[in-house]
Amino acid sequence: MNENKRSRFVVYFLGALQIFIGLTAIAGGFGLVSDPSGAKMNLPLEWLSNSPFTNYFVPGLVLLIVNGVGNFFAGIVTFLRSRYAGDMAVALGTFLILYIIIEVWVVGLVTFLQPLYLILGITELMLGLRLRKLVLTVPSLPRRAPTKI
Repeated sequence: MNENKRSRFVVYFLGALQIFIGLTAIAGGFGLVSDPSGAKMNLPLEWLSNSPFTNYFVPGLVLLIVNGVGNFFAGIVTFLRSRYAGDMAVALGTFLILYIIIEVWVVGLVTFLQPLYLILGITELMLGLRLRKLVLTVPSLPRRAPTKI
C-alpha cells in the first residue's frame, strides 16, 4: 500500500473511531449527568463505595466533556487533516485508557464495555502515533516538520 493510501486509511479509520467514541461517550455522560443516581442506566451507587464520589455526576461530566465532546471534536479535526489530529488522538487515547483503568480499579470489572473501550483507547493512541509520523497536509496549513530524536 503506498503512503497516500496508508495515510487516507489511518485518517478515515481514526476519524470514524473518534466520532464513535465521542457519540457513545456523550450518550453515556449525558445519562449520568442527567441522573447522577445511575438508576436510569442500572448503575448501583454501591459501585462508588470505594471512590471519592457519592454519585455519578462528576464521572459522567468527565465522560461527557473529555471523552465525548473531546473525541467528537477530534474526529472532525482528523477528517479535516489538521496537523494537530495526531497529537489530539494521542492525548485522548491516553486519557481514555487512564479513565478505564481507574474505573476498573475503583468499581471493578462490571461490564464488557470496559475492556472494549480500553481496546478502543489503545487503538486511538496507536493510530494517533502513526498519524503523527505521516505527512498530512491541508493546502492552507504548512507541513509539519518531522522531529528527530
